[in-house]
Amino acid sequence: MTHARWYFLTVLLIVVDQLTKLLVYGYIKPHETFEITSFLSFSHVHNYGAAFSFLANQDGWQQYFLLSVSIIASLAIIIWMTKTSQRHALKLGALSLVLAGAIGNLIDRAALGFVIDFIDLHYQDFYWPIFNVADITIVMGVFLLILADIKDGKKVNK
Repeated sequence: MTHARWYFLTVLLIVVDQLTKLLVYGYIKPHETFEITSFLSFSHVHNYGAAFSFLANQDGWQQYFLLSVSIIASLAIIIWMTKTSQRHALKLGALSLVLAGAIGNLIDRAALGFVIDFIDLHYQDFYWPIFNVADITIVMGVFLLILADIKDGKKVNK
């Protein structure tokens, strides 16, 4: 399999995501906050919705909807990766990151019915929505996908 290293990266990132969530689940009680610095805390939160707690206040249907979306997105990314040439390393790396995040949060939704979020960034009275490692990999992956497309576009236009 020519894409084995990219799938290995995906699995490695999923393991890191799940280990961090397991540590939070085991050592920080829900709604408890552990201050790391003046701008970073670990706060154990259960997110029943999507990004920024979108749909979190629904009556449960969103769990199945978000599970379905995660499964479909993960399968689409796997197909996209399979069809992407090894010459496009940046794009494959980006897709690996997005896939890892999607699967990491999918595991939580399937096993727990919610996603464990815990990284709490804040400054004075400003608080960014709490997130996790899977969310970081998704954001980084999307950023790198955009960068890869810009890079590929410049090659085509030359």
